[in-house]
Amino acid sequence: MRSQEFTVPPPAYRLPSDLRLGPVLLQTADLGRSVDYYTRVLGLHPVERAAGEATLAARLDPTPLIRLRERPGATPVPRRGRLGLYHFAVLLPDRASLGRFAGHLALSGERAGMADHLVSEAFYLSDPDGLGIEVYADRPRETWAVHGGKLAMATDPLDLESLAQAGGSRPWEGAPVGTRIGHLHLYVDDLTRARDFYHAGLGLDAINLDFPGALFMSAGGYHHHLGTNTWAAGAPPAAENDARLLEWIIQLPAQQDVEATAQSLSGRGHDVTRLGADAIASDPWGTNLRLTTV
Repeated sequence: MRSQEFTVPPPAYRLPSDLRLGPVLLQTADLGRSVDYYTRVLGLHPVERAAGEATLAARLDPTPLIRLRERPGATPVPRRGRLGLYHFAVLLPDRASLGRFAGHLALSGERAGMADHLVSEAFYLSDPDGLGIEVYADRPRETWAVHGGKLAMATDPLDLESLAQAGGSRPWEGAPVGTRIGHLHLYVDDLTRARDFYHAGLGLDAINLDFPGALFMSAGGYHHHLGTNTWAAGAPPAAENDARLLEWIIQLPAQQDVEATAQSLSGRGHDVTRLGADAIASDPWGTNLRLTTV
């Protein structure tokens, strides 16, 4: 399977295929409550604490995954959602780890959605502020199916028995080494504007697939580093006093890639600010993206 069978390159600038996603920065109402949730449920642990802030990483792995910033009294996400974060996705390194996580969820009593997406298997949760989380593992790329130039993805029932067998007899001991942020999924109200910012401006490939009301994008032939959807169209954007995604990060191989990406966004009429060597842009719905080096 070749990635170009189901991807559409952007019209001009194209992001490097070996980009990585950095940690997500979340605004939360109660830092202690959130740290407890991400430690107890996702198996992360704090690697840095400061007044009103905490950084969490996987077990025995210092790589930051989630940064929490407290805003006391922040309004939780309503059931319908707000424009901005739909979910951020924590990618486990293998199916066995996801199987052990499934057993941990069952024992913990935490409620979770679940789906087999054909390219991946996933669980869906909400943190105490209502912020969406996906925990997933990818299937090997050679097993991904392409039909008529479209990547086959679905929301089929998850085979929990097979997943439990993959986990074996080892208990869940927390998010393992190699856990990382796999993708982001955002609520937007216009896929054309999302395509202009993230595909034509930022330089992500568009993914050809049948997923009504959604646009998926990636680099390097991945199924998606970013999803956007209009399933909350009509809802307001997340505001200053809301629990929300404050920033997500794309880590690029070299500083010249940061400069080229910033120039591409500027060339499409999008404002880009600088913070040291990093470039920061805000999408049409106020979601901040930081471009930095690995």
